Amino acid sequence: MSGWLPVAPCTPRACAGHRGARRGPLPAAVLLVAGCVLTLLGVVCVPAVLLLGAAHRERLIRRWAYTVVRAFGVRVLITGERAERAAGAAAGRPAGELVVANHVSWLDIPLVAAVLPGRMLGKREIRGWPVLGPLAVLGGTLFIERDRLRALPAAVRAVAEALRAGSRVVVFPEGTTRCGRGPGGRFGPAVFQAAIDAGATVRPVRLSYRTTRRGPAAVGGALTGACGGPSAGHPGHTGAVAFVGDDPLAASLWRVVTAAGLTAEIRILPTIPAAARPGRRALARAAQNAVASDSAKRPAVSVHQ
Repeated sequence: MSGWLPVAPCTPRACAGHRGARRGPLPAAVLLVAGCVLTLLGVVCVPAVLLLGAAHRERLIRRWAYTVVRAFGVRVLITGERAERAAGAAAGRPAGELVVANHVSWLDIPLVAAVLPGRMLGKREIRGWPVLGPLAVLGGTLFIERDRLRALPAAVRAVAEALRAGSRVVVFPEGTTRCGRGPGGRFGPAVFQAAIDAGATVRPVRLSYRTTRRGPAAVGGALTGACGGPSAGHPGHTGAVAFVGDDPLAASLWRVVTAAGLTAEIRILPTIPAAARPGRRALARAAQNAVASDSAKRPAVSVHQ
């Protein structure tokens, strides 16, 4: 791994765990199969979906992604701006929209797609992943070589071209996953240059995961790892969804389906025009502050449950 890549302090042993109510092996296995089958169904149907008009395609992707998250036993809570209004505002602009979010888990991808589907920016290794790899390719993912600094300008150009063409591009600018209990990672400024070059807007999004009911095992409190204790803004925070460090995907999947009462919240924040900041670093700081601010964490009325 290159020394310039961001590294989070989170580890599976210290941060990825669940002390609340649990599902039994049989119902958990049913959820695991259901989630994987629905994901595979998405892979099979992508070629046909690409033939649809943009509006119908986006509506279908949103419904499918929402169903995938629910199939894994996770409730979805959408707060902030309404998804329809946010999507409509982006559709009315000549350039696309850069969606930026904090990164906690593999669940972040379908969770964002359930509200603001778009072309993902992902590492090249994802191409070789079972199930998710072919889905990412067919879905128009923009792949980058994270360990080659010299490949960064080409990646920025590719994102800028997609934005100029009117696409919505989804990025996790922290560059790595974190368990969600600490202050969050720094947003790398490079991808924000693409928004500036394309004259696009930036849409910050806040992702968080918590439990909605507590079991006897939850009385002892949440896990505390190298990243710090649980945030006061998320009293029911759980590490069950965290996909950090060298955590195997299979182990993460099983933790999610066995953790009962999980809720994934996606908070849609107001857009930031790229031209409103003096440069990419200032734009990255503005987006990072919006995602990490108290107003982003403040409970709000759900618009979709």
